[in-house]
Amino acid sequence: MCGLNGILAYKSLAPLPDARELISTRDHMRLRGPDGEGEWWSEDRRLGLGHRRLAILDLSERGSQPMRSACGRYVVVYNGEIYNFPALRREIEAAGRSFQSHSDTEALLHLFAMKGADMVRDLRGMFAFAIWDQQARELFLARDPYGIKPLYYADDGQTFRFASQVKALLAGGQVSREPEPAGVVGFHLWGSVPEPFTLFRGLMALPAGSTLTIADGKVGVPKFYARIAQVLAQGAWHPSAVQDLPAMVRAATLDSVRAHLLADVEVGLFLSAGVDSGALLGLMRDAGQEKIRAITLAFDEFAGTAEDEAPLAAEIAALYCAEHLVRRISQAEFQADLPLILDAMDQPSIDGVNTWLVSKAAAEAGLKVVLSGLGGDELLAGYPSFREIPKWVNWLRVPGSVPGLGRAARRIANMLGLAQHKPKLAGLLEYGGDYAGAYLLRRGLFLPFELETVLDRDLMRAGLERLDVLPGVRALALDPDPGSPTARVASLEASCYMRNQLLRDADWAGMAHSLEVRTPLVDFALLQALAPAIPGLAASEGKAALAAAPKLPLPSALVSRRKTGFGVPMGDWLTLAARDNKGAASRAWGQHVLAHMAKDAR
Repeated sequence: MCGLNGILAYKSLAPLPDARELISTRDHMRLRGPDGEGEWWSEDRRLGLGHRRLAILDLSERGSQPMRSACGRYVVVYNGEIYNFPALRREIEAAGRSFQSHSDTEALLHLFAMKGADMVRDLRGMFAFAIWDQQARELFLARDPYGIKPLYYADDGQTFRFASQVKALLAGGQVSREPEPAGVVGFHLWGSVPEPFTLFRGLMALPAGSTLTIADGKVGVPKFYARIAQVLAQGAWHPSAVQDLPAMVRAATLDSVRAHLLADVEVGLFLSAGVDSGALLGLMRDAGQEKIRAITLAFDEFAGTAEDEAPLAAEIAALYCAEHLVRRISQAEFQADLPLILDAMDQPSIDGVNTWLVSKAAAEAGLKVVLSGLGGDELLAGYPSFREIPKWVNWLRVPGSVPGLGRAARRIANMLGLAQHKPKLAGLLEYGGDYAGAYLLRRGLFLPFELETVLDRDLMRAGLERLDVLPGVRALALDPDPGSPTARVASLEASCYMRNQLLRDADWAGMAHSLEVRTPLVDFALLQALAPAIPGLAASEGKAALAAAPKLPLPSALVSRRKTGFGVPMGDWLTLAARDNKGAASRAWGQHVLAHMAKDAR
């Protein structure tokens, strides 16, 4: 886990990159990589690469970056972990190549030399990287299929800049801060900024599962090599592959956990009272890890309620003989940390505070790597959305297809005062008849017809036009058709909510504490293994199989426990007037976050 950046003057008349800009961008990411720093320049000074290192594999200087190939032709900067590195190394060495380090970074150089852009299909892990081919004068960028690791870029028509953080690129001083209407509107719709947009028109995210090449004085377009919807669609064609769901889940999740334990430092765990992290703890033990430290947050405001994770988490830790560290967070500590949280937040989010706080606790315990249960609900149909969205679509598909009927119903609701107090109910007929619209109803912070009450009308119109909201969601998560109601919702949740909010929050919140957060349940090989089972999952079936995956299964009290999420008492802490209304509280927090972020646009 690291921070990377670079500047390439790809047009012949472009000014040479400024070393001060490269270093300013790099060192804005110092918390991503406190263990080392590096820079590299091409002989003609038209390309500069920067890197901040968090040493996880090969702690020696041989793992430092930017890293050059032995032949000197290729140079790489990289952020992430390649979990199948041991197998890849054996394959590379069998092809007659030798390693100078024990770092997975070096494997990227060998694979690119052997296979070119197709090398990304061999990688299992979370990654964002850039490789420069000095002979071909080409820069190649890639990002992992789920988008666990971020990569942002700016192109002004002459010079191409890229980095692991939006704020790092801004810190370089040469990227436009002109607001991006699609980013602002997207945040109001979803509570996070949807890819590929950011809050700034000149800054884009390289989409998850895509590559980008700059060559011959031109910046190409992102090319997708992996899509969640495609994997689920292929799985739907092979339902006969599902013979024994519990055995299938156990084998696949144990394989993923074992792979995610690859490290030359201790690997800990975020432990809640939920099935996902509890099962991971049991599987860590099954995979052979003897010493396990598990971190749980506790809050006085939750004491004695179902939201208190600590008592049940303690039982799970005891079950699997883990050292359990409970970190109690007070309102005073949160208030003191709030400026740090907002400064660390790279793009606005209505979530992430919980991950920031538990990452702080893990870093205090001396950990550099932790596993997180993030992704279990998206993979195994654990959210209420898996029941609600198909139900809405079935009920409303026919009336929703009648031209103008949904808007007419909303106008009537507005006349009755319903739209103001229950906007999602007012928009049910207009949006609930297809999966993209129903998903917006389920996950949306605001609905499009509400935006004119909180945004400038011209900005709102420009943002909605650039977002192309529902067609954009369909293209991202429903093309090709994942094949069943459950698979469609799984693709929507993983491609939208998890990618743009949960994974992004895990990255900035963990990195603010120089902590690598790994997600064994967000793994493309795991998705491919379970894809035949996902389309037919019944309610609670997938999570029950996950709970039974460890050799010593999770207790039934945990499996049957009402889902509470991994929350913090934000309403009480911020003394929000809307504290008793989760949706209204999220909106209020979102406006608070966006007001703070507005500083970066000045």
